Amino acid sequence: MVKIGDVELRGNLTLGPMAGVTDFAFRGVCHRLGAALTTTEMVSAKALVYHDEKTKELLYIPDDEHPSAAQIFGHEPEVMAEAAEMALEISGADMLDINMGCPVGKIVKAGDGSALMKDPELAARIVESVKKAVNKPVTVKFRKGWDNGSANAVEFAGLMERAGADAVAVHGRTRAQMYAGRADWDMIREVRKAVNIPVIANGDVFTPEDAAHILRYTGCELAMIGRGSFGNPWLFERGQAMIEGRELPALPPLAERIALAEKQIETLATRIGERRACMEARHQLPWYLHGVPHSGIYRQELVQVSSLEDIHRICKGIKRDLK
Repeated sequence: MVKIGDVELRGNLTLGPMAGVTDFAFRGVCHRLGAALTTTEMVSAKALVYHDEKTKELLYIPDDEHPSAAQIFGHEPEVMAEAAEMALEISGADMLDINMGCPVGKIVKAGDGSALMKDPELAARIVESVKKAVNKPVTVKFRKGWDNGSANAVEFAGLMERAGADAVAVHGRTRAQMYAGRADWDMIREVRKAVNIPVIANGDVFTPEDAAHILRYTGCELAMIGRGSFGNPWLFERGQAMIEGRELPALPPLAERIALAEKQIETLATRIGERRACMEARHQLPWYLHGVPHSGIYRQELVQVSSLEDIHRICKGIKRDLK
């Protein structure tokens, strides 16, 4: 059993926070299929303290989705501390995660996300402030470094631990790499050796074999799955089976996978409305057809849906025509 602070996790695979992807409906699917920890989409600390309602909505966590974390981003220690309190109160999350890894231009330009890896002392002050403000575990997600010339993840992790972080998640790419190239698992392994808190390995987990391999290779207690979960939430239960040396559960037939995808969007619509749910469906549902032969025409139809009726009609055709 892996623990982060006083929170016990039921497995070794966590779902990474991803903007525009890890809404409550998708997180719920992954949770039911074995994700040991889920995390909200990242929210702006500044927007939260200004009581932005859309930001608060991103922090919704259903009662049956635990353990879970709320993730915030920002660079001002006092604002981050206040936002951390608010995020935990609004969401009911079991822990607070600080994003120091987002590579997106508008985020780093403001000094947030992975830009904090260029100012480790400020990053440490943020963690110290947040730890003083909340009574739940605090985790930090960051990258290998800003670029290959400043790959400081090992030193950065040590600073985060001394500042009070209860665990760290390390993405094995630099900010300069964004999501290109291979993740550096060697760097993650060095981080694991350098600190005494749990380390979550992140990067290039796309198969059950990857899930088991990254834990063996790095020595980490946990692995974070991001893009590998797109259209494939079964990766959590299958990856955990591989880690434990159990027989690998079969991937369900396509009809069952599509039925789950339909239910996911229906669930989302109950909270954000049909129109907005269909906008999300346009990029989320086609993932469930990745690698399915002759599915191109259905993917084209899915990216244009505007109603749940559209979704049900298209999915009925998929179940009828594709295997």
